[in-house]
Amino acid sequence: MPPTLASLVHHSALKLTVRAGADHLDVPVRWAHVSELADPVPYMEGGELLLITALKLDAEDPEAMRRYVRRLAGAGVVGLGFAVGVNYEEIPKALVDACADEPLPLLEVPRRTPFLAISKAVSAAIAADQYRAVTAGFAAQRELTKQALNSGPEGLLTALAAQVDGWAALYDASGTVVAAAPDWAGRRAARLTGEVERLRERPAPASSVVGGPEHEDRVELHSLGTGRRPRAALAVGTAAAPGTAERYAVHSAIALLTLTTERSRSLHAAEQRIGTAVLRMLLAGEPDHARAVAGDLYGGLLDAPFRMIVADSVPGARATATGGDRLGTLAEALESAAARSGEAVLVVPEGERLVVLAADGGAAVAACVAWATALEAARTSPEHAGTDEDEIVVGLSAPTGPIAAAAAYKQAEQSLSVARRRGRVLVEHEQLAAGSVLPLLADDAVKAFADGLLRPLYEHDATGRGDLVASLRAWLSRHGQWDAAAADLGVHRHTLRYRMRRVEEILGRSLDDPDVRMELWLALKATSTDQ
Repeated sequence: MPPTLASLVHHSALKLTVRAGADHLDVPVRWAHVSELADPVPYMEGGELLLITALKLDAEDPEAMRRYVRRLAGAGVVGLGFAVGVNYEEIPKALVDACADEPLPLLEVPRRTPFLAISKAVSAAIAADQYRAVTAGFAAQRELTKQALNSGPEGLLTALAAQVDGWAALYDASGTVVAAAPDWAGRRAARLTGEVERLRERPAPASSVVGGPEHEDRVELHSLGTGRRPRAALAVGTAAAPGTAERYAVHSAIALLTLTTERSRSLHAAEQRIGTAVLRMLLAGEPDHARAVAGDLYGGLLDAPFRMIVADSVPGARATATGGDRLGTLAEALESAAARSGEAVLVVPEGERLVVLAADGGAAVAACVAWATALEAARTSPEHAGTDEDEIVVGLSAPTGPIAAAAAYKQAEQSLSVARRRGRVLVEHEQLAAGSVLPLLADDAVKAFADGLLRPLYEHDATGRGDLVASLRAWLSRHGQWDAAAADLGVHRHTLRYRMRRVEEILGRSLDDPDVRMELWLALKATSTDQ
C-alpha cells in the first residue's frame, strides 16, 4: 500500500512528532511538497504532505492560521510538516490550534531532519508500493494465464475474482452470461445485460463503469474482440475502484480473454469451412462422407433427426444494406442457444443467405422461432410501419435425417418462398402440408395463368351465347358425372354435353386428359379467390 502519515511518523530516521490530528494519520500520501508561499493551494493536486518553515506566514495570528489551514484542507492536502528551529523554535500555538480545529494532521519536523529526507522517504515508499503492485500484477498475470490454459475461461474468472476481491463474469456475443465467479455472481451479472447490450453497440475496445446508490458494488464492463463488432464482454465487480495490482489483473484478463476470443474466431472460421463441406456432402447424398469429415465436431447431430433452416434477406435497396447484419444476429442467437443447451449446430453463411442444421426439438430451433416471432411483432409496430428495413425471411423444414438432407433443404427453400410471398418472417414446411393449397393460388403468376387459360370462355359467355364457365365448374365439381352436374345447373344433360364440347373446341384441349381437368379446376379456384 502507498505511504501514509502514520508510516512516516513511525519512520525511525525522520523523528517526526504529531502535534495535531493524530486520529487522521492513516491517509495515503501521494507526494511531499515544500512551499513557503502564503497561498500554495493553486499548486496542489491533493494528497500532498506540505512542508513549511513559515518563512512568509504570520504563524502567530490565529485568524490568519485558520484561513491558511482551511484552504489547505479544502485543496486536499493530507498533512502539514513544520520545521522547528528555523524561523520558529517551536510550532506557534495559533497554527497548532487551527490544525486541531480543522482537523489537519500537523507533524513537527526537528531541525536535524531535512525536508529532502522526508521527500526521499515518501518517494521510496511510493516506488516500493509501485514495485509491489507490478510484482503482484505479474504474479496475477501468471496465475490467470495458468488458469486460462488449464481450466479455460471459468478458471480465469475464478482467479480474477480472487485477485480483485470481488466477482467477474463473461458474456457471449448475444449478451448472455456464459460463466461467472463466484457462483452467486451469475445473478448479479444477469441484471447487467442491458448495459452489456449498449456496450456492444460501440466499436471495440470499449468500457464503461456501472455504479451508484442503486448498485451494491462498482462494476467495470469491458468489450472483448478486435473487430468492428465485439465478440464478448467482461464484467468485474468490486467494492471500490481497483488499485494498481488489481488493475494489472483486470488488464491481463482482458488480454487473455481477447486472445481466446480471437482464437475462437479463427477456429470458428475453420469450423464454418468444414461445415460448408459437410453440408455440401449431405446435399449431394453422401452422409457417410459427411460424417467422416465432421468427425466429432457436431456430436450426434448428423445421426439424429434434425431441421434445415434457410434464412434470406428480402430483396430491396433498403433491406440489403443491413440484411447481412440481421443474418449475423440470427446466427449468433442460434449458436448461443445451442451452446447454452450443450447441443451441436451447423451454421453455414452463404452470402446473403444463411443455412443452419439444428437438432429437431432443440434450443436452436426454439430460438429461431422465438427470434422470428419477435421480429414479426416488431414489423407490426407503429415505428416500423411503411418500411422494409432489415427484412429477413426464414424457411424451416420438417424433421428429417441425413439421408434426406437434400429433400429437407428443398422443403426449407419452399417454406422460405411462401414466407416471402405471404409477407411472413418464418414459415414451417409442416404448416404447408397441414394447410390448404388454396392460399397458394393467390400468387400473381398463378392468377395470370388462370386468366389466360379461362379468358376465351369468359369472352364467349360475355356474348350471351351460353354459360360455359359455370357449366365447367359444375361438371368438374361433380367429377364428370353428367346427370348430377346437369341437375346442379338446372339443364338437360344433353345441353351440358354440348357445352363441354364447346369448351374443348374453344380451348383446344380434351377434357378426357386428367392434367387438363386439374389445370382448369385450379384456374377456376384461382379466379374465384380474386373475385
